[in-house]
Amino acid sequence: MPQKKIGFTIGKFAPLHRGHQFLIETAIKEMDEFIVVIYETDKIEIPLEKRANWIKTLYPNVKIIYAYNPPNQYGLDEESVKIQMEYLTKYIKPYKVTHFYSSEQYGEKVAKYLGIIDRRIDSQRIKFPISATHIRNQLERYKENLPEQVYLDCKKALNK
Repeated sequence: MPQKKIGFTIGKFAPLHRGHQFLIETAIKEMDEFIVVIYETDKIEIPLEKRANWIKTLYPNVKIIYAYNPPNQYGLDEESVKIQMEYLTKYIKPYKVTHFYSSEQYGEKVAKYLGIIDRRIDSQRIKFPISATHIRNQLERYKENLPEQVYLDCKKALNK
């Protein structure tokens, strides 16, 4: 019997946008199971639970893991990767993941550390040339890249 394909991704989803959706939808088509590890962040005044709910509502078959108090040290250097991976491993260890989905350079590091397949999706941002940072800085300009509820929640949070 072939091994079950279990993929996962990580992110803040601050906010969830069409690029994230493309990644999740691609993974759902390719995997038997898909997991989203969603990190706590201060990048936007929308709680982790609400950001997770966006994903749950759109993708009810995706497993959500809440990642509280993530390390502040980021980067592709050996020490930063070690810190991040020790943190992430606490959450992902119970699952027999086979693939890591991302659009970022760190995908290679995560997959290598876990000994799984690095599945990079639209890393050049060709299909969806957007980022959460652009959206937070210019919400109205990029609103067509957001699900309606995400847009409404962001508008409320960013207009405080």
